[in-house]
Amino acid sequence: MKSAPPKIAGTQARFATIVLAAALAGVAAVIFFFNPATHAFYPVCQFHRLTGFNCPGCGMTRALFALLHGEVLLALHDNALFVLTLLALAIRAAWFGWNHHRGRPSGEFFPLKFLWPLLALALLFTVLRNLSAFAFLSP
Repeated sequence: MKSAPPKIAGTQARFATIVLAAALAGVAAVIFFFNPATHAFYPVCQFHRLTGFNCPGCGMTRALFALLHGEVLLALHDNALFVLTLLALAIRAAWFGWNHHRGRPSGEFFPLKFLWPLLALALLFTVLRNLSAFAFLSP
């Protein structure tokens, strides 16, 4: 039976956190300054290009651009699943950080029991946004 990989602790965890935060800030800066709707260097969704259908990620970069510019309703229109998932992750991070700060056990940040419901939600979102009755979910 295989054992779990070792956890990152102490200085390594702080370094990993700083590197991740810097990478996210860099990505956010590029998206903030370069509108995905007008600049062609962003990757094109291959699923949409091949099938003509919207995948669960279609509109995500435009939604992030809208969020970074304070346009929440436009972001919800571009990709509601992404915006609501970001909100859920922010709430989870706040709860996780609060428990860590108070010295309480936090458990895993993203337990595996959340994976299947999230995948089912993404599949449902994909099907709905490609139906004409739910066209408001398409970017």
